[in-house]
Amino acid sequence: MKILITGTSQGIGKAIAEMFLNEAHQVIGIDRKDASIKHKNYIHFKCDICDHDNLPDINDVNILINNAGTQNENDIDVNLKALIHITEKYGVQDKVHSILNIGSASGHTGSEFPQYCASKGGVIAYTKNVALRVAKYGATCNSLDPGGVITPLNECVISDPVLWEQIIDETPLKKWATPEEIAQWSYFLTVTNTFCTGQNIVVDGGESINYNFVWKE
Repeated sequence: MKILITGTSQGIGKAIAEMFLNEAHQVIGIDRKDASIKHKNYIHFKCDICDHDNLPDINDVNILINNAGTQNENDIDVNLKALIHITEKYGVQDKVHSILNIGSASGHTGSEFPQYCASKGGVIAYTKNVALRVAKYGATCNSLDPGGVITPLNECVISDPVLWEQIIDETPLKKWATPEEIAQWSYFLTVTNTFCTGQNIVVDGGESINYNFVWKE
């Protein structure tokens, strides 16, 4: 299948792309950074998902994974508005098999930066809207809403021993997810799954049970 993934240069997006490539899919990545994946079945477009006028022309996408996002950097524009534009441009069409939005557990709990929570909360609602509209194509649309993930975006707290201890104390499983674990969920929800749709799946090691956000000042 033809897979389009945003934000593939590092972290979760890169792990998702590599998993699909390992399963012999054709993968197209969009990222504002240069490609970090070299594979015969991978095509990379270097562009900003917020630059709507310069997005590439890509037809007949079978699976769209909206992974690109930011934290405390124009969150609503990037995490929500651009995600909506990408989905309407590439995802809502008759060749689509599934759409997955990478949200956040914070969209459910509100326990993070205000605009970040608002943007991810919007993703939760928009996911349900899209699920209703792509159902006529036999397609699914869900959001995967992680808690803490070991990525460069979170390095400032991962590398702080005091904060990291506090964070782990708030997570019942006493660990954060790896990008590869989130990639496994992404593959399941877009390829294996054919019936669950319009749902917002929280994968956070039980962190949201505690509702206490810890971060670096």
